[in-house]
Amino acid sequence: MHPDQIKQLILAGMTCEHLALDGDGQHFEALVVSAEFVGKNRVQRQQHVNKILKARFDSGELHALSFKTLTPEEWSAQRG
Repeated sequence: MHPDQIKQLILAGMTCEHLALDGDGQHFEALVVSAEFVGKNRVQRQQHVNKILKARFDSGELHALSFKTLTPEEWSAQRG
């Protein structure tokens, strides 16, 4: 899969204030910033994104995706 395809899938499944994705066609890394993560722990956030991409993982079309999930407030604080 191309990174842009994965971005479109995530954006179709949730509202993101920021989404950055990079990869080599097999392994991908993403930064997902969304207000939908407010009140959720790290595991719940990852489950939320994984649910959106489940069909692609199940089919083998998407092999590996590591990601960081932040609320807009957390992202703002990290950027200083």
